[in-house]
Amino acid sequence: MKKLIIILLVFTCGFLVVNAQTISIKKSQALTEVIPETVGISSERLARLNEMCEQAVKEDNLPGIVTLVARNGKIVHWKAYGMADNQSGKKLKRDAIFRIASQSKAITSTAVMMLWEEGKFRLDDPISRYIPEFENPQILESFKFSDTTYLTKPVETEITIRHLLTHTSGIGYGVIDGDERMKMIYQKAGVTDLFTTKNISIEESVKKLAKLPLHHEPGANFTYSEGLDVLGYFIEVISGISFEEFLRTNIFNPLGMGDTHFYQPDENADRLVAVQHKVNGKWEKYPVTFYDTDYPIKGAKSFFSGGAGLSSTAKDYAIFLQMYLNGGEYNGVRLLSRTTVQSILGNQIGDIWGEDADKFYGLAFSVLTQNGQNKGGLGSIGTFDWGGYFNTQYFADPKEKIIGVIMKQTQGPVSDDTGWKYRQLIMQSVDD
Repeated sequence: MKKLIIILLVFTCGFLVVNAQTISIKKSQALTEVIPETVGISSERLARLNEMCEQAVKEDNLPGIVTLVARNGKIVHWKAYGMADNQSGKKLKRDAIFRIASQSKAITSTAVMMLWEEGKFRLDDPISRYIPEFENPQILESFKFSDTTYLTKPVETEITIRHLLTHTSGIGYGVIDGDERMKMIYQKAGVTDLFTTKNISIEESVKKLAKLPLHHEPGANFTYSEGLDVLGYFIEVISGISFEEFLRTNIFNPLGMGDTHFYQPDENADRLVAVQHKVNGKWEKYPVTFYDTDYPIKGAKSFFSGGAGLSSTAKDYAIFLQMYLNGGEYNGVRLLSRTTVQSILGNQIGDIWGEDADKFYGLAFSVLTQNGQNKGGLGSIGTFDWGGYFNTQYFADPKEKIIGVIMKQTQGPVSDDTGWKYRQLIMQSVDD
């Protein structure tokens, strides 16, 4: 009976979710470039950001950088520095495509909330209502390293959609998990972490993941997790179309994010920046490990990772952030209501990060508190941010209407201060 209900749900939703976005009464302008002073930014002060990036490349701390700054819906800085691939001698251009990894999470969360706005589910619904494999989750109680066997105990609270959005579900992150026991359990189960060139679907991986033990009781703690991959498959169940198709037809195409994909089309392959690391003082392409860094342009191209799979440009991601600063609308297209954006940017984890924490976590981003603002250089209260596995970062300040994006592509140890400096140097450039 339960399977029949799910089939009917998919059938019904498949017809209703053709256009999750709508035409907006409000129509903001598309991002265009202007002189910084026209939006209250000092060119002289902003030059400090330029100097920082030039110095980082000159001192060989990074192979290449693309930075973008926008205020009031206008781009005031968008530049490329250094190399896209040192071994081949390819220079970096500002429309270069980067693997954005965990910056995918906010996009997946946005897709979930677009479906939520249609009344398809409640945030506190158990995920097992839509993916039955998650029924009766268990918590890891003991583990034997000798043979990887373990004992579990049942949870008191079912995993909900809200838990998955906020990384409080108790689900782990496999190969990058902080708990060695979980790494071994995920590997043995054959769960696919992050990205892959293999012919695997998100449905296959999520159903394996559903059978594995949790770190803790759902809602009790923040554990960075593959919950957004679960939600990628959840979107397929609710919408009746592939996760990739949902994002393309309801977010990327409507917003004009033409360079954002799970897998880049052949014509974009040359724009993909190499992931590099230092070997004997020289930048070299990062080797194949548990993943192949060329996944966006090769392989089966079938695994749509909601937590880490997308690649994009600095401008495309700035468009996505601008939509949030506009209260859910961009260039006449509304993805989310202003009231929904308010909920997304609200505290969803209580004091899990501490009563006096600099940030809390919402439904898609970490968000700056009064304490965070008071520390200086991070933005105003309500500034939201995150980053990616291959050394990319972003932030958006709703009060100052400022967006900052910095894209790099490195793995392994790197002497990189740009991840914190860029934000500080952007904020000090305000001159109004």
